[in-house]
Amino acid sequence: FSFVFSLSCQQSKGDFKTVPVKEFASLIEDASVQRLDVRTMAEYSEGHIPDDHINVLDDSFAVMADSTLQKDKSVALYCRSGKRSKKAAAILSEKGYKVYELDKGFNAWQEAGEKVEK
Repeated sequence: FSFVFSLSCQQSKGDFKTVPVKEFASLIEDASVQRLDVRTMAEYSEGHIPDDHINVLDDSFAVMADSTLQKDKSVALYCRSGKRSKKAAAILSEKGYKVYELDKGFNAWQEAGEKVEK
């Protein structure tokens, strides 16, 4: 029962979809999909997918996201391992964005040999 309850609690934190690397790569090929890295600036500067950057740990994350992103376009976002991106995805989906979150984050992206910018 507690497992089912914990799953239902997670669902209430926003409606977003977690997708594997290949599906994420396919999604961001669409120019209308907004890309967002939610890691720290230090992590971002070490390498990233071509995208916008807003640190989800910043107190003004939601305000900065609203001023940067368009609600009528999907958002594909990621962090290093998937934990912070779930937090960001929940925040944005509760604000009305359609959000896709990269499963296992940038680590999985690199392991799959996908393109990285520095």
